[in-house]
Amino acid sequence: MTNWFTSDHHFGHAKIIVYCDRPYDSVEEMNEELVDSWNEVVKSDDTVYYLGDFSLKTSAMEQYAPRLNGRKILIAGNHDGCHPSNHNGKLGQLSLYKKYFAEVHEELEWNGLLLHHIPYHDDVDHRYPEYRPIDNGLILLHGHVHQRWTTNGRQINVGVDVWDYVPVHEEQILALVDKI
Repeated sequence: MTNWFTSDHHFGHAKIIVYCDRPYDSVEEMNEELVDSWNEVVKSDDTVYYLGDFSLKTSAMEQYAPRLNGRKILIAGNHDGCHPSNHNGKLGQLSLYKKYFAEVHEELEWNGLLLHHIPYHDDVDHRYPEYRPIDNGLILLHGHVHQRWTTNGRQINVGVDVWDYVPVHEEQILALVDKI
């Protein structure tokens, strides 16, 4: 059993190809390539910590989440229908999301690291200040920033755009933690 980390697939979101300069000709190609890349590395008994923005639409989540290997734990992102920004500050639609994810959280601590979708700070994007995690000194694994950085101080971006469109193995994360 292995732990993996990833975020920001944006299944079903055609414009993300342009926004993030992804190497796909269509949203259908992107969706299928992302599923194939995930399943090439993640085994059925692995755990994947998914740090948000799985899909803009719940229909895409329902279509693609069952096809992905592993036990999936969701840390909700602002584009996930269950994120507190969509439900007056609380996680919502939990019964729907728990059909596809073993657990759903706003944030979670793992092995002394904080897992959250949004970074502690971002010099470019100041949106969602009320949903940013509180910086208590932990190294943060996050998504949200797409291709803008892999590490930024004590922040590690696990988004697919900086990890060749595959989940990141825990050993790769721990190697970065050692450098920080």
